[in-house]
Amino acid sequence: MTDTRTWQLDRTFRSSAGTVRWARLGPEDAEPVVLLHGTPFSSYVWHGIAPALARRHQVFVWDMPGYGASEKHAGQDVSLAAQGRVFTELLAHWGLGRPAVVAHDFGGAVALRAHLLHGAAYRRLALVDPVALAPWGTPFFRLVGAHTAVFEQLPPALHRGLMREYVRSASHRGLRDDVAEELVRPWTDEAGQAAFYRQIAQADQRYTDEIQREYGGIDIPVTVCWGTEDTWIPVARAHELAAAIPGARLELIPGAGHLVPLDAPVPLYSALLDFLTAPE
Repeated sequence: MTDTRTWQLDRTFRSSAGTVRWARLGPEDAEPVVLLHGTPFSSYVWHGIAPALARRHQVFVWDMPGYGASEKHAGQDVSLAAQGRVFTELLAHWGLGRPAVVAHDFGGAVALRAHLLHGAAYRRLALVDPVALAPWGTPFFRLVGAHTAVFEQLPPALHRGLMREYVRSASHRGLRDDVAEELVRPWTDEAGQAAFYRQIAQADQRYTDEIQREYGGIDIPVTVCWGTEDTWIPVARAHELAAAIPGARLELIPGAGHLVPLDAPVPLYSALLDFLTAPE
């Protein structure tokens, strides 16, 4: 389950926002760890780290509604508000009381909303270059958000080219061609193209504004991991976020861009393993 040919989410869950595809790796009696992806990505960002974590943990991966292999349809609610509710539903479906949670990018906001607004209980939380502090959104993301009706009319070939450049810009070290294509693929058919612009149109900073003031009340172990070369969310935000959460650890990953799980899987895995196995 470590390349484009074998990464398969073989299970489904009917959530309030559409059918979710998910998978479980590792021994069923091991401590559970749930991995959340960001945008415009999918669970595939964890394809190198998830199997390694599964040697010691029971690992759950999933694609958010409107992303990856999960359901995409017109009128779908794929907002951060909806994703936070869906994650809470998934945890109940899996029967996980207090899992460890590792969340990247938008997944960070999803995990934080589920915990702070919906009562999802975690054993510990690792935030990897998360969307958590205002203001957020790259210049490109804001441009598309302001002109979604124009961008969604792009011819498919132009849209695919735009997606390739956008996804590649999240990496500092550069993505292998097959990895880049796997990240882009869910957005390139008719349903995927519409879904990409739908999720940007529904992105709203108010969904993080309403929880940002609550970070000081988080009372579980938290680590903030950040690529030092992140051009999507500057590393200065790592220090700001770690300072806002009591007792949070800060792990900087040298030479990694925003796509830390792909730019620096070994250093990130090492940092996560240390955090997940540390005494409580």
